[in-house]
Amino acid sequence: MRDPSILLVDDDAELASLMGEFFTARGIALSVAHSGDEGLTRVFEGSFDLILLDVMLPGMDGFEVLAQIRRRSAVPVIMLTARTGHGDRITGLNAGADDYLPKPFSPDELLARIQAVLRRVGRYALKTEVLEANGVRLTSTTREVFCDGSAVDVTSIEYDILEVLVRSAGRVVSRDDLARFLYNRQANPLERALDVHVSHLRKKLERERTLIRTIRGVGYLFAAAGEESPTKAEQA
Repeated sequence: MRDPSILLVDDDAELASLMGEFFTARGIALSVAHSGDEGLTRVFEGSFDLILLDVMLPGMDGFEVLAQIRRRSAVPVIMLTARTGHGDRITGLNAGADDYLPKPFSPDELLARIQAVLRRVGRYALKTEVLEANGVRLTSTTREVFCDGSAVDVTSIEYDILEVLVRSAGRVVSRDDLARFLYNRQANPLERALDVHVSHLRKKLERERTLIRTIRGVGYLFAAAGEESPTKAEQA
């Protein structure tokens, strides 16, 4: 069983870059086309397992691209759009889309939708990834968290935040990077949601050692194994 190959057709270069990093870290090959015409060429020249297709593309829109794909191919297609109207969703599904996801979306939700579509059409299931750092272990397919061998009950967004921090253990993750990963936007300086979620994670994970440091004015750092605990002045 090989890893799935996915084509993203979207003119948002920043989103494409973020998604490229997200999928590459999970062993998924992501190719990108920035227009409908380019996307059609890539679809018919390549052998992709799934297409992620934005509705609002320059020139030929996503609905027309989907119609042309369906004339020649049954490759699974998930449509992405900032347009949330019920009629648009019905149009996409009636035109042959396998799923329809409104923006902004969580990368993990998109990953779950991709896995569900690939499983439904009998293609490739995504492999389980296990992340570990400083006694904390995360399992990607079940989204379970263990700390020093004991299961920890976390919310969906707490899992997403912890995954980013554990994956970057020993390195600072900025608030903007976290917000872009979670919400596809920069962090609001007055927004306290991230701090609240991180505070909840600390209470659930930390007993006799500090795992998540707040780097004031920057973001957060998950301590790699063997790192000394910070002083109280460094913690939030």
